[in-house]
Amino acid sequence: MSELRDPAPGAAATAAPYDALLLLSFGGPEGPDDVVPFLENVTRGRGIPRERLKEVGQHYFLFGGVSPINDQNRALLDALREDFTDNSLDLPVHWGNRNWAPYLTDTLREMVADGHRRIAVLTTSAYASYSGCRQYRENLAVALATLEAEGLAVPKVDKLRHYFNHPGFVRPMIDGVLASLAELPKDVRAGAHLAFTTHSIPTAAADTSGRVEEHGDGGAYVREHLDVARVIADAVRAETGVERPWELVYQSRSGAPHIPWLEPDICDHLEALHGAGAPAVVMVPIGFVSDHMEVLYDLDTEATAKAAELGLPIARSATVGADPRFAAAVRELVVERAAIERGQPAQRCALGALGPSHDLCPIGCCPAARGAAKPAAAGADSPYA
Repeated sequence: MSELRDPAPGAAATAAPYDALLLLSFGGPEGPDDVVPFLENVTRGRGIPRERLKEVGQHYFLFGGVSPINDQNRALLDALREDFTDNSLDLPVHWGNRNWAPYLTDTLREMVADGHRRIAVLTTSAYASYSGCRQYRENLAVALATLEAEGLAVPKVDKLRHYFNHPGFVRPMIDGVLASLAELPKDVRAGAHLAFTTHSIPTAAADTSGRVEEHGDGGAYVREHLDVARVIADAVRAETGVERPWELVYQSRSGAPHIPWLEPDICDHLEALHGAGAPAVVMVPIGFVSDHMEVLYDLDTEATAKAAELGLPIARSATVGADPRFAAAVRELVVERAAIERGQPAQRCALGALGPSHDLCPIGCCPAARGAAKPAAAGADSPYA
């Protein structure tokens, strides 16, 4: 377990052999007319009728048809560029999305035109899973194949390791919990429970998340979240002197009801806690990098309404977003991976019991639940060495 510390500015470091960083994210609509086309991109190949997508899009329409994720990525871009400049890391930062503009392929095309040939990739997903890792790598492979078909240079891309337990990701969440506890009424604060939340996924996908040796019983996805939750709970206990009950729970379930997904759901958990006499709850969205739609709707809207219905005092702690400590952590991850690629020693920061994640996704890592395996870049099985 690494020391729990805030990443601090250090001596100037080099990103060589990398000549650019790509921030790769999910994307989201930026107006009412974008909602259904965006959802068509997300669900392409599943045969979901347009009328059904309009129903699903109601979450977005409640917020004017705008997902906050794109603005949050713009803020993170600014934070990264500021941190890199302040620490003399000469590395341009670009941004591309899987499902909405700026699209990944367009961004890579522009990066190649600018002369970039060795690109480090940061995804806005911190944990191992098909949808949180391999699917991004599949999107990268499709984009690189498109560049190749167009006769353009194909850059080498390396995805930075999972950062779920990096101090610069975890410390802001600890501070968020402490701030949320302070928001609760004094008479319930000491007895408040912690509900660590993340995106539910099918249990079959969870069981095969991470490396092959990690498969089974929730796989790396559940183990990584539990480890981070334990680190945060322990730090909160150390700083408040109060031992708080906590549990990992899930949100944002979608898909066919007959397919098992990870449980319990956050709203069911709130009901159970209320029934057991819990005086208050802090929801801690450890599975999300920023306050995008799943946080705003599933926690700030649905779960908060459920708590009000129960008369249960509740608070929701902040996600990491564009926190300067997270930007510094990204710099550390780039410098770390660059040193490894140069064959030099690297400081690999990680909290908890699991240690730093692998740098190169191995064969069999986070497979898709259905269908033949698709090509995926930035892994041991990448068609683009």
